[in-house]
Amino acid sequence: MNSKRLIFFLPVAVFTVLAIYFAIGLTKDPRKLPSVLIDTPVAEFELPAILGRANEGREWGLVSTDFKGEVALLNVFGSWCISCKVEHPFLMQVKQQTDVPVHGIDWREKKPEDGPEWLLREGDPYTLVGDDPDSKGAIAFGVTGAPETFIVDKNGIIRYKHVGPLDATIWNETIFPIVEELRKQ
Repeated sequence: MNSKRLIFFLPVAVFTVLAIYFAIGLTKDPRKLPSVLIDTPVAEFELPAILGRANEGREWGLVSTDFKGEVALLNVFGSWCISCKVEHPFLMQVKQQTDVPVHGIDWREKKPEDGPEWLLREGDPYTLVGDDPDSKGAIAFGVTGAPETFIVDKNGIIRYKHVGPLDATIWNETIFPIVEELRKQ
């Protein structure tokens, strides 16, 4: 092949490879991020309670051992997170309409009082909440952003990760069926 033809075909070949790569990427659901922590125990962590929240005599707000004994959800949120604000009314419904414990990690607030003030104003759907300014709890779960929700079985094993806000469709079609199945085991 002469060099004039090569100069013409090289950009076409590069464009074709990139077009195929991006076309495949666009078919993937960005909310289905793989997690290497699925089917592994929750890593050990201890988070203090958020400011002003009744702690029922507990020294900590949320610890890894809180995920043993019953199937529970963990929801990672922040008052700075727009998607968390969209999700929040649905979490309040979950608290009022189900017996599924939802624990929270208040992640990376600018000021320690931001999260507690937001929960006081908007309502607190959480059974237990830990303050996580340094991402210790977030690292234990492999959090990539907020909101993220995890299902943890009664043995403290992470079984499912959902990225993005929860809503009734996701709850009814995915989250609650997994919770119910895990409760039967």
